[in-house]
Amino acid sequence: MISSQQQDVNSKQKDKKVIKCVVWDLDNTLWHGVLLEDDKVSVRENIVNLIQTLDSRGIIQSIASKNEYTTAIAKLKEFGLKEYFLYPQINWNSKAASIKEIAKSLNIGMDAISFIDDQLFELEEVKFSLPEILCINADEIENILDMPVMNPRFITEDSQIRRLMYASDIERQNAEKEFVGTADEFLATLNMNFTISSAKEEDLQRAEELTLRTNQLNTTGYTYSYDELNHFRQSDNHKLLIASLEDKYGSYGKIGLVLIKCESNLWTIKLLLMSCRVMSRGVGTIMMNHIMSLAQSNNVHLCAEFVPNDRNRMMYISYKFAGFKEINNNSNLVIFENDLTRIQPVPSYVNFQVIA
Repeated sequence: MISSQQQDVNSKQKDKKVIKCVVWDLDNTLWHGVLLEDDKVSVRENIVNLIQTLDSRGIIQSIASKNEYTTAIAKLKEFGLKEYFLYPQINWNSKAASIKEIAKSLNIGMDAISFIDDQLFELEEVKFSLPEILCINADEIENILDMPVMNPRFITEDSQIRRLMYASDIERQNAEKEFVGTADEFLATLNMNFTISSAKEEDLQRAEELTLRTNQLNTTGYTYSYDELNHFRQSDNHKLLIASLEDKYGSYGKIGLVLIKCESNLWTIKLLLMSCRVMSRGVGTIMMNHIMSLAQSNNVHLCAEFVPNDRNRMMYISYKFAGFKEINNNSNLVIFENDLTRIQPVPSYVNFQVIA
């Protein structure tokens, strides 16, 4: 068995690019023909199977097409494909602008997006404006299911229903826009149930997926394999906690993960991450305060590692707001400490449950 210290070194910030969203052009890409010139366009061969397969792998799909919105949506409905595309951008804006809007709506990084188009000009424009995007010519569509970035190592329960969870998010967002009142008053209407439990073996595929997919709300960016996580799960010197959330609109799935190294007088948070989809729900603070309460009840000091990058400053701020203070900073690794004197209670609008 390799030591946990070696595992940490081997696992930190592995370069495992995964595609979270495929953005499709329509004319001569998803279908044959140009819709505004010929309304008898036909779906490209094997496209339905391809879209459904990506969907079953947990890869979200959207559209960036220069077209007339109502006409294009009607055609997608006719083909039975409309439901597969979230936040479709069907307008006359540049494809780069449309992809930016999709990324913003999904709250994902540009490097997690692939764009498929038949026009070399459009592909080059996106590649120039957004170099992190994986651009694919429509001529190569038949090959994309075999691309490593389109093949997650595990297909979890959460990934199989990811599109439906995002669809629920859209319902929540629409309800929030229409709500009159404070943010806390809106959250109180959601009937949130937040659960933290010790990770079980059946949670580990999703736990690995979380370490690979979560970039913004991730304190260290460390990635861990199934086997490494299983070692931590069974180790007397570690705590591996996983969190899930649901509300009246449905389940968010398993959305949080914490790894704590436990020494006799000191606990160190090696990894704390939350799915970006729950950023505005306040559950990250609940999880952090739960860890603080656990440390306090076990009469140990609590420290946390933080590895800064260009995306996770929100988690640095979260640590500071929770009363963590820097005790060491060597530019690549910040060590925080918390004196455990300021532990916030769980908000009254959340039903919080801890399962051993």
